[in-house]
Amino acid sequence: MVMIPLRFNTFLGCTLLIFFTATASAQVTDSIKLSLQDAESLFVKSNYQLIAQQYQTDQAKADVITARLFDNPEISYENLLYNKETKRFLETSKATGQYQASLSQMIKLAGKRNKNIKLATTGVKLAEYEYFDLMRTLRYTLSSTFYKMYYDQQSAKVYQEQINSLELLLNANEQQLKMGNVAMKDVIRIKSLLYSLQGEYNSLLNDIEDLQTQIKLMTNIKPDANLVLVVSAAEEQNYQPDKKPYTSLLDTAMNNRADLQLAKTGIMFAQNNLRLQKANAIPDVELSLVYDLKGSYPDNYTGLGIKLPIPLFNRNQGEIKKAKIAIDASNSKLDQQEATLSNEVYNSYTSALRTEKLYRGFDSNFNADFDKLIVEVIKNFKNRNISLIEFLDFYDSYKASTLQMNTLKYERMNAKEEINFVTGSTIFK
Repeated sequence: MVMIPLRFNTFLGCTLLIFFTATASAQVTDSIKLSLQDAESLFVKSNYQLIAQQYQTDQAKADVITARLFDNPEISYENLLYNKETKRFLETSKATGQYQASLSQMIKLAGKRNKNIKLATTGVKLAEYEYFDLMRTLRYTLSSTFYKMYYDQQSAKVYQEQINSLELLLNANEQQLKMGNVAMKDVIRIKSLLYSLQGEYNSLLNDIEDLQTQIKLMTNIKPDANLVLVVSAAEEQNYQPDKKPYTSLLDTAMNNRADLQLAKTGIMFAQNNLRLQKANAIPDVELSLVYDLKGSYPDNYTGLGIKLPIPLFNRNQGEIKKAKIAIDASNSKLDQQEATLSNEVYNSYTSALRTEKLYRGFDSNFNADFDKLIVEVIKNFKNRNISLIEFLDFYDSYKASTLQMNTLKYERMNAKEEINFVTGSTIFK
């Protein structure tokens, strides 16, 4: 067995201790600390998709203004172009001229104007529910992305600490290799682990960058900002899914889900459209007032006219049938939406309980105990009571357990946000 000098043991022990005490805390001047609440506030104010959808709502409100307007009256005028007898153009005199003028007004019957107003008003409700459903979907995407990035950042810290300490350990062993105090296989083993960690770390950083880009796009934060996400301990501790029964969550979803309200409003829209199409089958009346200088009997003719189409062939049969079909389709869509909602709530609730049970099954002191254990492992490795392979295996186990815990924490918090998503409300903050 090769004997290792005491000074190397001391240096090696200090190096390994750095692994569990040092933190990669490089300060970036443009770092932004961001909580989920801060991100949601920025999202509501600045998200381009929400702003675009709000314009759709404003357009629907403009349709109501249009529906309230009455038809404009129409005026017409006709003048004699050329009088052959007098050889004059556009004469208007009573002796030798001739012109005709009329004023007409369309009067809609069967309450078409009010029915158009109701249809347009229902259209506003549809646009509003589409806005709220888009907000619900995007907010869940934001919160899920937020928690994924946060716990990935926590995992990245573990990688950074391990890489930093392994680089120091590798440098120390390479020096000792030159002195003949360690074997080549030990150096290669450390290099292999270091390269593996660096590859995993680089892949994780790429994932974090993608997640960070999504958050920036959804909150309209400048691209060059470095986001440092913050999750309070209370945020993790206050979440208790078993405190809310399934029936309560289902009732909340039935009352608050914007997509369900959208489906119900779709039925109202189809019903109002059917009423309008039936009214359109009734002809409108056009009243007119006519004045003719000489073209009618007697001169200075003044007449009152009425025009009414005869609904002999076209009674709007096609549009009425389409409106009836739309009602049946909307009812079917509502049934499908209710079934989807019930299944989503049940699935999210049972998944949340399963994840919570797994999370609570872990010892809360597990990580702390692991940290204490590594100190003993370092001592034993320094005293050559365990081999390098045994130490590196424990090293890898520490990383795996930490990453597993971060993944579980993310799944737990994502389950919380999924319940909020499927219920359409903030059940858990």
